[in-house]
Amino acid sequence: MIVNILTGLPDARASEIFETLVDQGGVRIERIVSHGQATPEGEWYDQEWDEWVLVIAGRAGLILEGETEPLELGAGDHLHLPARCRHRVAWTAPDGPTVWLAVQWGEAPHKEEPCLGSKIPPRPLPELKMR
Repeated sequence: MIVNILTGLPDARASEIFETLVDQGGVRIERIVSHGQATPEGEWYDQEWDEWVLVIAGRAGLILEGETEPLELGAGDHLHLPARCRHRVAWTAPDGPTVWLAVQWGEAPHKEEPCLGSKIPPRPLPELKMR
């Protein structure tokens, strides 16, 4: 069944909405819908897995730990966040939905990798078997 990721968007004005599209073989793919949200001041995402995010629609600002200014992402922009790369959402567009596609895999490495976004090559994705 073909489904368009931009149709049937939930109303995310009250809170961000995370929807798992695929969770198989150590890989999770989520659609995230935001509408004016930001990570609360002083809080950070500090995940035990690698994550690759793509903004499909809308706009967002993402701050990596150690940086003072957010990276601005718009439709088509993507970024790799290695495991343990502390980051926060500074803002998402208040005038409409921001739709993200997030691909998550793996566990935290034994040594921490610097948080440089897409400048660091991701660890290989596990092999997915297609039916």
